[in-house]
Amino acid sequence: MRRRGMPLMRVAATTAVVAGTAGAVSHHQQQKYAGQEAAAQQQQDQAYQQGVADAQAQQPAAPPPPPAPAAPAAPDLTAQLQQLAQLHTAGVLSDEEFAQAKQKLLAG
Repeated sequence: MRRRGMPLMRVAATTAVVAGTAGAVSHHQQQKYAGQEAAAQQQQDQAYQQGVADAQAQQPAAPPPPPAPAAPAAPDLTAQLQQLAQLHTAGVLSDEEFAQAKQKLLAG
């Protein structure tokens, strides 16, 4: 007497072996391609860094920045007092205005 389940079990076992083998091969190929992509990316990065270094080496050194402009000299206190005196003498400033402006200048 022959069992009907035996051929079905053989088919299931064969299918399992084939599926397992296909999965293992697929996994191996994915790892291989990932390694190749990583190596290619590393080569591109190295080439880029070398290009940047070469470009920087070819550029002349940047000139130093120009010196900062000198701060404008504070107006001479004597000249300002003389100007106030002239305005007072000309009658533009009253005695009180002249005294206040002079005090403000001297206070600094």
